[in-house]
Amino acid sequence: MGTFSIWHWAIVLLLIGVPVFFAVRSAIKPSQHPNGLVGFGGWLMLLAIGQILSPFRTLAELFSSSEGYQQLMALPNGPLAVCGEIVLLLAFAVLQVVVLFAMLRRSPRFKRLFLYQWIAIPVVFILDVVWTSTVLGVSISRILAGEALVAVIASFAVTGIWVAYVYRSVRVRNTFDRAAATAQIATAFQ
Repeated sequence: MGTFSIWHWAIVLLLIGVPVFFAVRSAIKPSQHPNGLVGFGGWLMLLAIGQILSPFRTLAELFSSSEGYQQLMALPNGPLAVCGEIVLLLAFAVLQVVVLFAMLRRSPRFKRLFLYQWIAIPVVFILDVVWTSTVLGVSISRILAGEALVAVIASFAVTGIWVAYVYRSVRVRNTFDRAAATAQIATAFQ
């Protein structure tokens, strides 16, 4: 039970491969009415749901680490290490909320902010590991757990697929770039 069997890999392949297959297939197939693809629908709706849930996932990760934080508090400089990690996770949650509001407002800055959020995934992880290692005075290899590293890599890879979607999708272009054009037209008539 402690190892990853072929069936686990098959399930992972299905969970990741099937959505990627359909995303690539729909991206290759040209739309009959590209101007009609506007607003939150299709794959953009899935992205919106994920973005709405992302700050909650970050906060859930923060709260699920409370037992580990209690153990760290007993160590010398433990409270400083815990405070640093909490600040990093809260800052990342704030970035996720900013990206969410940009998306809901259909801001033309959404695509760039979403890219920044993707880049922030490994940056926050690296800063957290380096901070904890430095403050506690232990080697980075002692801090890195295989599960944590796998989770970050998986999150970075999945979000990378969504970044590619955001920059290639006709629906995203029509939804967020048209918002900018509409706002420019509206301010021109004021």
